[in-house]
Amino acid sequence: MLNRFRQFWTKVITPIATLLLKLGVSADVVTLVGTIGVSAGALIFFPRGQLWIGVLVITLFVFSDLIDGYMARTSGTSSKWGSFLDSTLDRIADGAVYGGLVMYYANSQAGDSTLMAAVTLWALVMGAVTSYARAKAESLGLKASGGLAERADRLVFTLVLAFFSDLFDLPILLQIVIWYVAAASTITVIQRSLSVRKQVLANPSDAGLDTPPPDPKA
Repeated sequence: MLNRFRQFWTKVITPIATLLLKLGVSADVVTLVGTIGVSAGALIFFPRGQLWIGVLVITLFVFSDLIDGYMARTSGTSSKWGSFLDSTLDRIADGAVYGGLVMYYANSQAGDSTLMAAVTLWALVMGAVTSYARAKAESLGLKASGGLAERADRLVFTLVLAFFSDLFDLPILLQIVIWYVAAASTITVIQRSLSVRKQVLANPSDAGLDTPPPDPKA
C-alpha cells in the first residue's frame, strides 16, 4: 500500500534521507535500525495489550523501508546485498508483528483467546510461505507475484485495525483483519502455486531442474 503512494512519501522522507547521507549514515544501517525498531515495538507492547502504542512505534520505524531505498538510489549504493538484506529483514519484522499479536492473544491478561492466537499464527506462517513461494519461483526462472494479499497490504491493514481496535476498545476489528489476513494469505499461496504450475505446463522445458537423468546401467 505504501508503494501506491510512493511519490508522496518520497517527498516527505527526502529531507530526512538527505540529512542521514550527509551525516555518513548508510542505507544498510537504516534498514537494520528500522527492523530493530519495528520488532521492539511489536514484541514489547503487543504482548502487554498496548496495541495502539505498539502501532505508533512500529509506524515510526516502518518508514525506514522507504528511507533506505531512497538513500541507496541517491548515493548510488544500490546493490544485490542491499536488496537481500532489506528483504530478509522485512521478513523478520513481519514475524515480529504477527508474533507479538500471537503473544497478545496467548496472554490471559490481554487478548486471552486461544483460537485467535492460532489464527494469528496461521496468518504469520502463510505470510512467510507467500513470500517464499515468490522467491522460490523466481529462483527457478518463473513468476509467482500478485495474489489476494500482498505483503505491504497485509501489514498496513493489520496495523491500522490493531490501532483502532485498541483505541476504541473494539477487539472485533482486529479479529476481523486477522481472519482476513489468514484466509487471504492462504488463498494467495494457492494462487501463486497454481500460477507456477500453469507456467510449467505451458512450457515443458521448465519442468526439469537441469539435472541429468539417472544412468539406467548404474
